[in-house]
Amino acid sequence: MEWKRHVSEQLKLRDRIQRQTFEEIVHQYNRLLEKSDLQAVLTERYQTDKYDVQRGHEAGSADSARSDLLQQEMAQMRIRHQEELTELHKKRGELAQSVIELNNQIQQKDREIQTNEARMLEYQQQISSLEGDCRELRNSLQELEQANQTLKDEYDALQITFSALEEKLRKTTEDNQELVSRWMAEKAQEANRLNAENEKDSRRRQAKLQKDLADAAKEPLPIEPDDDIEVLAEDGVKGAGETSPNRPMSKTLSRKPSQPPPGGLLDSISNIFGRRRSANSFSTSPEPTESPSGLCAEVRVPSTALHVFEAHDGEVNAVRFSPGSRLLATGGMDRRVKLWEVVAGRCEAKGALTGSNAGITSIEFDSAGSYLLAASNDFASRIWTVEDYRLRHTLTGHSGKVLSARFLLDNARIVSGSYDRTLKLWDLRSKVCMKTVFAGSSCNDIVCTEQCVMSGHFDKKVRFWDIRAESIVREIELMGRVTSLDLNHDRSELLTCSRDDLLKIIDLRTNAIRQTFSAQGFKCGADWTRVTFSPDGSYVAGGSAEGALYVWNVLTGKVDRTLDRNHNSAINSVSWSPSGAYVASVEKGSKAILWSDM
Repeated sequence: MEWKRHVSEQLKLRDRIQRQTFEEIVHQYNRLLEKSDLQAVLTERYQTDKYDVQRGHEAGSADSARSDLLQQEMAQMRIRHQEELTELHKKRGELAQSVIELNNQIQQKDREIQTNEARMLEYQQQISSLEGDCRELRNSLQELEQANQTLKDEYDALQITFSALEEKLRKTTEDNQELVSRWMAEKAQEANRLNAENEKDSRRRQAKLQKDLADAAKEPLPIEPDDDIEVLAEDGVKGAGETSPNRPMSKTLSRKPSQPPPGGLLDSISNIFGRRRSANSFSTSPEPTESPSGLCAEVRVPSTALHVFEAHDGEVNAVRFSPGSRLLATGGMDRRVKLWEVVAGRCEAKGALTGSNAGITSIEFDSAGSYLLAASNDFASRIWTVEDYRLRHTLTGHSGKVLSARFLLDNARIVSGSYDRTLKLWDLRSKVCMKTVFAGSSCNDIVCTEQCVMSGHFDKKVRFWDIRAESIVREIELMGRVTSLDLNHDRSELLTCSRDDLLKIIDLRTNAIRQTFSAQGFKCGADWTRVTFSPDGSYVAGGSAEGALYVWNVLTGKVDRTLDRNHNSAINSVSWSPSGAYVASVEKGSKAILWSDM
């Protein structure tokens, strides 16, 4: 392996470098040892010579001079050898110290080598681990690339499917528009045909009536003195040119074929028959089911729950009294609008209006009490006739929940506001949407005057729209999301409720906030919490998230009454009867309560 070969070469290189450093020291050390051995040999030999000299001196004195000379030489040599020995010992000590230091260095290097080997082993383990991780990451990368390719293929398939569905939707929309156009054309043709048949029938009856009247005018008729026709005949005679007012009235009409019947008599009888035919003819709008009561004579501030009853299966979102205060309508999440008759302080079930495919969000009667308009969560508004509970119109076109719908003052048009941030103006004669206005924010409630529509929105603004110009006249921004709007009896003041738990009255003549209402414990419970004016505009009423009903005095701005013992959940809507005698409230539970001061 490459790393092992590299380590071996590095070790050999280090061995060569360090050997060169110590070779001289080892060589000197060896020489020192050799000299020491030589010194020992010479010393031993000189010692032997000394003994021999002494014996020779003893043997004879002839050699004494030679012996002295030899001793001097030996003494000098001993001194010289002693000096060399001292120097060698000194060098030996230095070399020994160097050897010790080098041994220490060698031991330190050995420890470093061991440490490096341990690190190398650790690094090898880390390399092995990283190689395993790298293999796993490569495998994961391959799997992710395969999954990415699969998702890309699925995305391409979904994109193709979406394009096909979009094309199908476009074709379906075009077919739908074509079918609607054909249907409207057929309805127009059918209406023209019915009108032509009605016109023919009317002309035929008119011709028959004129013939009958002409025949009746030719026959002699007895005329009583106190008969109404006598006066008509007298007027007819006067119109024919009678000059004498004192001429006596004839008892019979003379039969004169050449003379046409008197014009006054014929016209009077025609008018009588014409009025009778008009009274018996079919009218497209039903007769009012109740006479409107107009402004109330006295407003009663509620203090007692007269009737607590289960109104719907589930949450109740809307409540409204009819113009005559005789009927109460409630709408709930069970997709029904229920009608209740208020009799002696109790609400008796009268009927249910069906046809909605989702929960009801708002309710309103027309000014005559003949029709009922309801908005619902199925993107549509519906109109029923109150007398026979029949569904008359279904107005579809919004792409979101319809949160509010109102009749205009002429009762022939309505305005609806939706979660899709648009307002739509509908014509009930042609049953089509006349205008669509983009408001920019979800519309929670609507009220109308003769030429102005006021809408409350999720973006905390109240917008004022000119129906004729389709544009915003002005807008007022509040401190919270607008949940409810209501007008007083003369439509000069606008009551608002918002999610900042405040009720405010806006003077429509000055566009200024005239009064602000709040209360300890009052909390707006939902984005569709509805509040109301009293019929005379002197009180306002609203329900809290804790189930309490609050009544404020408009003049003082203070709470006049708090009723908190009957509702078990948040109050969604409150309605004050036009007569001023009753207040109705509905809750997120299933209950509705009729209140009064009795």
